[in-house]
Amino acid sequence: MDEKRKATLLEGLVRDLARERGAEAPNTTSPSELWTVFRALVNTRPPIPADAGLLERQDELLRALIEEQGVHDVSEATPSPRDPRLRLWRGDITTLAADAIVNAANSQMLGCWVPGHHCIDNAIHTFAGVQLRLECARIMAEQGHEEPTGAAKVTSAYNLPARHVIHTVGPIAQGRPSDLQREQLASCYESCLDAAARLGLRSVAFCCISTGLFGFPQDEAAGIAVRTAKRWLDERGSDERVVFNVFTGEDERIYRSLLGL
Repeated sequence: MDEKRKATLLEGLVRDLARERGAEAPNTTSPSELWTVFRALVNTRPPIPADAGLLERQDELLRALIEEQGVHDVSEATPSPRDPRLRLWRGDITTLAADAIVNAANSQMLGCWVPGHHCIDNAIHTFAGVQLRLECARIMAEQGHEEPTGAAKVTSAYNLPARHVIHTVGPIAQGRPSDLQREQLASCYESCLDAAARLGLRSVAFCCISTGLFGFPQDEAAGIAVRTAKRWLDERGSDERVVFNVFTGEDERIYRSLLGL
């Protein structure tokens, strides 16, 4: 997408999103500034239906931005020599074309509301589009209570290259996980894989659940992730591809060691 078309889409989207809440759009034509405002507006937008024209322009923008970043297939992930069903991939999970990607959600299951926050929940909701929060809100309204730690819910992925997003709430360990929290983290992986199996999905890409703001130690969390996924695959005789998606060098180092890479 050329910069002129991008700026035109952003200007219109920012104007319409600001108008929804009775505000004036900022006086700027800079694509980078408009993107910052657009992201803030969608991050803080309540889960309400959107005008069809707004959705059409939003979808065009987001798909173009993802394509510019480069879409990656799960076949690009490096298989473990110990178990080729387990794979490692370092990069932006919003560009991964898996059957499902896993989102580290909060118990409200509505995405991150902090404008431009650098968490996976924010990134997934931003690039999926405002439709994702609306679907999550419908699921939560039907459920009638917050999402339990260790459970999982499946939604469409909308503008992401993945087919589905599996949302799971990890334990808040604050650096000192209890035995219960270790069990809850394992349950996150099991619940996501169970959900994928029910839908007949063949590839699932996991983020590093609970290791960010939730404070689960990275090395211990990775060990739980790998052991749980392998056990789940072995018990079911499954050849499903499980991708461990990492974003930092430290997480990559930990997973490379665990996977024998």
